[in-house]
Amino acid sequence: MLYITDMGFYPHAIEHYRKRKEGCKQHIIIYCVEGSGWISVNGKRFGVNKNQYFIIPKNLPHSYGSNKQNPWSIYWIHFLGELSHDYSQITKNPETISPSNIDRIDNRIELFEEMFQNLEMGFTPDNIQYANVCLMHFLASFKFLEQYRQLKKRDESDVILQSIQYMKKRMENPLTLLDLAQGSNLSISQYSLLFKKKTGQSPLDYLIRLRIQKACQLLDNTPLKIKHIGCNVGYNDPYYFSRIFTKTIGVSPRDYRKSPKG
Repeated sequence: MLYITDMGFYPHAIEHYRKRKEGCKQHIIIYCVEGSGWISVNGKRFGVNKNQYFIIPKNLPHSYGSNKQNPWSIYWIHFLGELSHDYSQITKNPETISPSNIDRIDNRIELFEEMFQNLEMGFTPDNIQYANVCLMHFLASFKFLEQYRQLKKRDESDVILQSIQYMKKRMENPLTLLDLAQGSNLSISQYSLLFKKKTGQSPLDYLIRLRIQKACQLLDNTPLKIKHIGCNVGYNDPYYFSRIFTKTIGVSPRDYRKSPKG
């Protein structure tokens, strides 16, 4: 069991300073999201910068404060409980949460705000219990960083799968790289890199193969005219369709239709 005894957010905390000669009766986690500061424990002083956190075990003498020239913004929680020792020993000095495309930093902040806002609604047993469950998830996001980020990796895979479905449903429409990136809520560069990483092909090359694959199915199974098949897969110019088809398959649409199958 873990439980919160106090928590808060100090934005741009000018003149923030604490010194506890006998330590604190609770464990403390401090997570710096902007600016910088410092912490002193066991006779050692460490700088604390953006995207760093530290945990001070209970009863450990310490002091910490904000940088006057570049004051920190910090999320902080005091916590206790039977499982608290497992989390209070995570760090010996400030640890860095390196930003990346899978960092899930925003998710961690949202989790903190959910705890805080839930308790603001009142200290009912249900509110307290829910906030304490969230606390375990919050602390675990630091201790088990790789596992915490795995969900983002899975989400990225889902983004590409969804994008491929988007292509399939709209292949008769003129789709640009910008359309596809915006459909995935990513920039063109982010989308292109992620798509290539997951499929081994660029988005537009993959789209061409989907269109030609669909064209082959229509040539095999319908009496549609070739120009109409081209329109059905996003090529309104029959000459351009024939050129792309031939480049991809190795024969023209007409010759493909005539070739024996099976």
